Amino acid sequence: MQTRAAPDHRPIHPLWMRVTHWLNALAVLVLVTSGWRIYNAAPFLAFRFPASITLGGWLGGALLWHFAAMWLLVFNGLVYLVLNLASGRFALKFFPLTPAGIWRDARAALGGRLSHADPRHYNHVQKLAYLFVIVDLVAIVLSGLVLWKSVQFPLLRELLGGYEAARRVHFVAMAALVAFVAVHLVMVALVPRTLLTMLRGRAPHTP
Repeated sequence: MQTRAAPDHRPIHPLWMRVTHWLNALAVLVLVTSGWRIYNAAPFLAFRFPASITLGGWLGGALLWHFAAMWLLVFNGLVYLVLNLASGRFALKFFPLTPAGIWRDARAALGGRLSHADPRHYNHVQKLAYLFVIVDLVAIVLSGLVLWKSVQFPLLRELLGGYEAARRVHFVAMAALVAFVAVHLVMVALVPRTLLTMLRGRAPHTP
């Protein structure tokens, strides 16, 4: 006679993960909106962002907001990575990750057949997306260092192709981050219990 497995009462997202997630979200919001204001001061493409969706009011104010959010992102991001690695959560949540699994889950997602029944486990598309955004944030920080302290980081500046190239890397990485956030918000709207899980640590049906 088979016995039913005991329910797992552990939180899906531990408290430290939820706190760092929302602090990262705040940092990204401030960085992007203040960054748009900074871009408007010296655009290198044929458009500017509407002032109504930027933060800072003027270049100096935008820089102050940008630097404040930069420190929040760096320190909070380090806490997030260290705790993920030390707890074993990073390997458990994001691996294994295979091309076949990505292809299978991407096809299922495009066909509306991708299951979200178990919020404790990420599908391959989610794993790839979250790993991508971690790498993208690293690119944003490194290129941002060149823009902030170009003289102090000459090797990094040259690796990125120079100051102007670093500006473009920073911009493209920011655009990729905005695209990720947009898709992320759409997925939250489609599966709203994921938001509740990130707020309270458990799925709505979890006792």
